[in-house]
Amino acid sequence: MIQAPSKPYELDKIEMRQMYANTLLELAQNNPNVIALEADLMSAISTNKISSKIPKQIINSGIMEANMMGVAAGLSLTGKIPYVHTFAQFATRRAFDQLFVSGAYAQLNIKILGSDSGVTAEHNGGTHMAFEDLGLVRLIPNAQVYEVSDATQLGYLLRKIEKEYGIHYIRTIRKNAVKIYDENEIFETGRGKVLREGGDVTIIASGIMVAESLRAADLLQDLGIQATVIDMFSIKPIDKELIVKYAEKTKAVVTAENHNVIGGLGSAVAEVLSEQCPTRMRRIGVKEQFGQVGKVDYLKEFYKLTAKDIMDAVQEVRILKSEK
Repeated sequence: MIQAPSKPYELDKIEMRQMYANTLLELAQNNPNVIALEADLMSAISTNKISSKIPKQIINSGIMEANMMGVAAGLSLTGKIPYVHTFAQFATRRAFDQLFVSGAYAQLNIKILGSDSGVTAEHNGGTHMAFEDLGLVRLIPNAQVYEVSDATQLGYLLRKIEKEYGIHYIRTIRKNAVKIYDENEIFETGRGKVLREGGDVTIIASGIMVAESLRAADLLQDLGIQATVIDMFSIKPIDKELIVKYAEKTKAVVTAENHNVIGGLGSAVAEVLSEQCPTRMRRIGVKEQFGQVGKVDYLKEFYKLTAKDIMDAVQEVRILKSEK
């Protein structure tokens, strides 16, 4: 088990976009087959700062995301390793058919980074606020789907997937995340990370909701409720064994995600529990709503994605457990 900080409020010193650009530069300099593709968002993800160092390994496709996915497929056919970045809604909603048919159906090798996930799109507004991207990519046969919670985890996974053939989707924010892990941590596909142990309820979270869940666990502890907190960064494949283990232990599960409750982490966990260990659970996430303009703190409150909302769900599911 990772020993997470009891008050996880410290932000990473490095932004997620800086970690992406720095790691991509490292990979490209070590492997001439690594090619970065952008859809006119180089400054948004900081790859503009590395383009002069790898001019033959970076392509700005312009605002043509579907075409960019097709270019990535073509590069894969020639033995290259394309890393494709754009905002999450463009990487999935807009380019889904190209990703599905040209990439996955053709059994090619494409790495996708979807940034500005969920409410972190902020002022880009509703059309740019992806609450469904995880659900879409989960539908693709054999695709691997991740949502990262801090920069250390992002850097590790970017290096890891270089050596693994297939479709890989990593969902991230662009700016500073709350620091969760030290630089020596490893992250296995299909394995969640237990950040905190407790016997009363299990909170399973991903992305920015991991820090919110740790905050909720601190507040719950003040009420005498001990919560297990799991970072389920690998959403497909998901850690079925870990989910069942803690569902059996605590008899109550709450999921927390910066995504629609349909199709994402909450759905994935519910699928496991319904088949292997029926358990009382509640899902924190976006429910029948579109995105909108606003700052992250406001949007978290509006969509009920705060530590307080997680606490309320824990209280509700514990009442259900006691009524058994």
